[in-house]
Amino acid sequence: MNLPEYLREISYFYTQKNIQLITVDNISKRYGNLNALSNVSFSLNKGEIIGLLGVNGAGKSTLMKTLSGIISPDKGSVHIQGHALSSEPLMVKKMIGYLSEDNPLYEDMYVREYLEYIRGIYNQPKDRVGDVIELTGLKNEYKKMIRTLSKGNRQRVGIAQALINDPDFLILDEATSGLDPNQREKLNNLLKELSINKVILFSTHILQEVKELCPRVILLDKGNIVLDKNIVEINSIEDIFHTLNNENSSR
Repeated sequence: MNLPEYLREISYFYTQKNIQLITVDNISKRYGNLNALSNVSFSLNKGEIIGLLGVNGAGKSTLMKTLSGIISPDKGSVHIQGHALSSEPLMVKKMIGYLSEDNPLYEDMYVREYLEYIRGIYNQPKDRVGDVIELTGLKNEYKKMIRTLSKGNRQRVGIAQALINDPDFLILDEATSGLDPNQREKLNNLLKELSINKVILFSTHILQEVKELCPRVILLDKGNIVLDKNIVEINSIEDIFHTLNNENSSR
């Protein structure tokens, strides 16, 4: 499997120096008769970008919402830097940045106004808004009302709000949705830079992005982890994903 040099270098780094920041222990979530998550366990280390894959309905969004504290698991625990999400939710949520798949925004606010509002929630320094506007390429958009923005620029506002509190754990659900190729490349480069001091969990349906960006892959199917490997150990992520997709389609 031919990998970008970036992935070979960072894969070596995190296998040599594991600094565990997030621990997920046997979390389960049920909706009626549906097991959305079933005894899911893993740990995430500082410096990792982890690609979270799975067909529709695999449990990806449920997992991300659980890790962000939006929903609570029926059982199991999530710890960030040794702090339990269940017993110390406010402390732990300050360590998390989250972009959901639907990217809800206050459409009648201006971009900078909205980001200032989020900054106030986290009690961040005033210059933090300017920093994330620069990071996410919103210098030409921050004076505009959110409802007038293109889908790609709205997505960048969502990424900016997830970065406002400079989180240790960044959770991105379909972050590149709506971005053009140039915007996607810039975001991927930004995530590589940010990952040095963070953990980034990155959900996408674009397998090429996973190959270029994510040294580690977690694959979910029907609420279970069916694969959790360093990407250099996988012969073909496309074959694994397509086989799983075909198996689900035939059931």
